[in-house]
Amino acid sequence: MTAVNTEILKDVWQRFLADSRKPWVLFEHGTCVVLTAPDGEPTEQATEMLKEFGPVHAGSSAGDFRVIDLKDAEGWVVTGQHNDVLTYVGPDEPHDQSKIAVGLFGRAKRHRDGTELHVVHVEDKRGSADPA
Repeated sequence: MTAVNTEILKDVWQRFLADSRKPWVLFEHGTCVVLTAPDGEPTEQATEMLKEFGPVHAGSSAGDFRVIDLKDAEGWVVTGQHNDVLTYVGPDEPHDQSKIAVGLFGRAKRHRDGTELHVVHVEDKRGSADPA
């Protein structure tokens, strides 16, 4: 499993979270942490969340996942035990595109992001105002 192109990931998450004013942090393998209750520096807060909710632990809720089909982009979002930790799986990534295969693939990507913790992009629009 290799890292997905950062520009593709940024584009997907910017479209998926276009209406959100919440800060979000993107990690190398496609996991995005949305900060619904931002407190301090986004990178630090997201890293702590992913460190806790990213790694998979056999036999625990950390192994659970749900697969969401995207309407505005190709591919899927895989969720885990924390609703604000989401992982993008591109349409060309898993060979088997069944929900279970996509979910397991996304869970593996989230685990990698949760153990490597390499931030590739931060989006924080809290201070910006839309021009009138």
